[in-house]
Amino acid sequence: MHDPGRDGGGREDGPAGPGEARSNDEELRGQPSGAADAADPGILDDIGRAGRAARHLFGAQLSLLIAELGLARSAISWILVAGLAATVAGVGLGLTVMALIGVLLASWLHSWPWALAVLGVLQLLFLGGMIMLFRRCMHWLTLPDSRNAWRETIRQAMRRSEREAPAEPAAKREEGI
Repeated sequence: MHDPGRDGGGREDGPAGPGEARSNDEELRGQPSGAADAADPGILDDIGRAGRAARHLFGAQLSLLIAELGLARSAISWILVAGLAATVAGVGLGLTVMALIGVLLASWLHSWPWALAVLGVLQLLFLGGMIMLFRRCMHWLTLPDSRNAWRETIRQAMRRSEREAPAEPAAKREEGI
């Protein structure tokens, strides 16, 4: 019986002895045999298939990247549109609430001029409170720990931009001289 898948060169008997193993090694090293010749085209086919598979994989990855960039580009446009719409809706809501407060004040005070004056004072108080909050936040940014954290953030951003930025063409020309 012949079993080509068995180690030992396809023989029926047991494993090869030391002398026989040497002759197999000699066959594989310098002298071509039928098994070694048959293995070469299979390896080349495998390499070719691996290359085609890699090209197909990278082509698919490139297609996905292009699709993702297209989605990101349209997402940015939609984000801008949504931000604008949210701003318009927020302003509209603010105006509506102010109008309702004005109507309630007018019905409570029985006078439109007084209602508008009270509404103006309320808006002035709100604006003053927001200015004070803004100044407090700016003060927090000027505290020593905040300044150090801000300075370190700026330094990191500068280092990152220097690493990512390509060398200037003038610098390349000077190096070439």
